[in-house]
Amino acid sequence: MTPQSQEKITVVVTKTKDNPNPVIHTATVSAPTNIACIKYWGKANSHYNTPINDSLSLTLDQSDLRAVTTASASLSFDTDRLWLNGSEELGSATSKRFRACVDGVRALATDKVDPDTNQVIVSKDSWKGMNVHIASYNTFPTAAGLASSAAGYAALVAALVQLYGAKESYPGEFTAIARQGSGSACRSLYGGFVAWRAGGTKSDWSDSIAEQVADESHWEEVRAVILVVSDAKKETSSTAGMSNSVATSELLAHRAKEVVPKRMKTIEEAIKAKDFESFGKVTMMDSNQFHATCLDTYPPIFYMNDVSNSVVQMVHKYNDWAGEIRAAYTFDAGPNAVLYTLDKHVVELLALVLKYYPAESNDLVGNYVNNGSMAKEALEFELDSSLIAAVEKTGRVHAHGDVKMVYCTKGGPGPKTLDASCEIFDFKIE
Repeated sequence: MTPQSQEKITVVVTKTKDNPNPVIHTATVSAPTNIACIKYWGKANSHYNTPINDSLSLTLDQSDLRAVTTASASLSFDTDRLWLNGSEELGSATSKRFRACVDGVRALATDKVDPDTNQVIVSKDSWKGMNVHIASYNTFPTAAGLASSAAGYAALVAALVQLYGAKESYPGEFTAIARQGSGSACRSLYGGFVAWRAGGTKSDWSDSIAEQVADESHWEEVRAVILVVSDAKKETSSTAGMSNSVATSELLAHRAKEVVPKRMKTIEEAIKAKDFESFGKVTMMDSNQFHATCLDTYPPIFYMNDVSNSVVQMVHKYNDWAGEIRAAYTFDAGPNAVLYTLDKHVVELLALVLKYYPAESNDLVGNYVNNGSMAKEALEFELDSSLIAAVEKTGRVHAHGDVKMVYCTKGGPGPKTLDASCEIFDFKIE
């Protein structure tokens, strides 16, 4: 399991004759991941990193799944530097995505004012002369299909906004900057259910922004059970996969033009009405079609595996047995399953998961499921024998090892500002 905190990164800042008392400005934030219900796949404009269709996601609670980022600026920094999960990423600070976020937010900087004296500490123009040091870490597997890049770039933009005291020149501008880092990062800047509007009516794509459909308090009963089938880096990156799909899949073009607009309308209405039956059905159908476009790509892309497919079968058997949709699966660009359900069914669903995707032993379930008390409740829950019989017909065997970790979580808010104790850097001035 990925640690919830990061060891401090020590950086030596040298005093000079011109700058005998270096000043370092810092801001630290955490940002959530989000899991799409209506998928984004395919770029309309690669330069601005805009999508060929709208998408919609649920921002997840940050208790277990989040990115934490410290952004620092100083006249004493010789160059821009970036650390990810404790290791410096040489050359990354000059990458197009990183520069789009740093330069984009810095252009919106304001004066930094002392709250006690009202004196300007840093003028907005002075920020331009300072290099930045950025450090970030994830509390969940990177590049394994759990939207780690969305959390990471959302945290980067949110930390820079705090650092520079940036102000938007139009609503949603920060999300337009974040999507230039990672497309789905724009949705992680808001809590609850969030839509990313494709845009395209403006030449600079400034209308390709995220909008909150409903905040995290609107439908609090929604839960997510996440099955980490693999925590390894995926074989085909999302960027490469999208490019191949746009170039070769006729199904993808039809999906973007004809299918997604109708599904966006359906799911937004379902969310506002708290209609889980409709929400669950369209979520599963869209996941299936997204992966169908991956198979329609030439050569085909396989993000799901046999374990993923067995989860799909289990969920359908569960819903058929219940006579209603109680669980809805969705898979991003990876094999990991996200199962949406309601609070009243989450223990039953987790009990089903633990029966067919068990921990190595019940004694170790506390290390296997992030929520120990819910895991204990699920282990004690007695599943209906007819449900077990229905799932058994899929041929699923009770084997541990197919799932590496299970997270039980829910919707949550957007980025949070953290105090100085959470800063990742330990600057030593010598």
